[in-house]
Amino acid sequence: MINPFSKTFSSSDLETFQFLSQIRFFEKLKNSEMARFLSAIHYRKYVKDEVIFFRGDPSHAFYVVKSGLVNLTLDIKDDFEVIKEVRKMEAFGENSLLENTKRIYTAVVYSEQSELLVIPHFAIHEIFDNNPKITAKMMTSLAEFYNENNIRLFKSYKSSFGFFNLGEMFDTSTR
Repeated sequence: MINPFSKTFSSSDLETFQFLSQIRFFEKLKNSEMARFLSAIHYRKYVKDEVIFFRGDPSHAFYVVKSGLVNLTLDIKDDFEVIKEVRKMEAFGENSLLENTKRIYTAVVYSEQSELLVIPHFAIHEIFDNNPKITAKMMTSLAEFYNENNIRLFKSYKSSFGFFNLGEMFDTSTR
């Protein structure tokens, strides 16, 4: 039976939900939960070599790549090392899901052009404040993401024969 009071979504909304449902941090959400983000999403075009944010900047937004490529880089002395190339249907700036964080890498557009979905930090947290189920689902995705990163970090450390001091990662006195 069809509920005449249920919310119906436009084809554009449904297209956005389809896209977001393929993104790690949104994949656990129902359409009705993703709908809470619709008014917060900004579509922004960037050009090659444009900096989206620098390491150390406040984490003011979450980004999803709709088209193009974005390099996440670490500055090491006078050089930049690419730590990840982010492609269509991938997200970055994930620490904006947390309160009071700063960027841990720099994000720079690598392709000639890139279109991103930008969701401001304040809008995310407004949604979180009023929707504990959405918060729980997205925080679970974030925890899984960080766990996978830790596994890759330990694997890299092991294969590099301890080239760096892994103990520094767990030293809380250096914050």
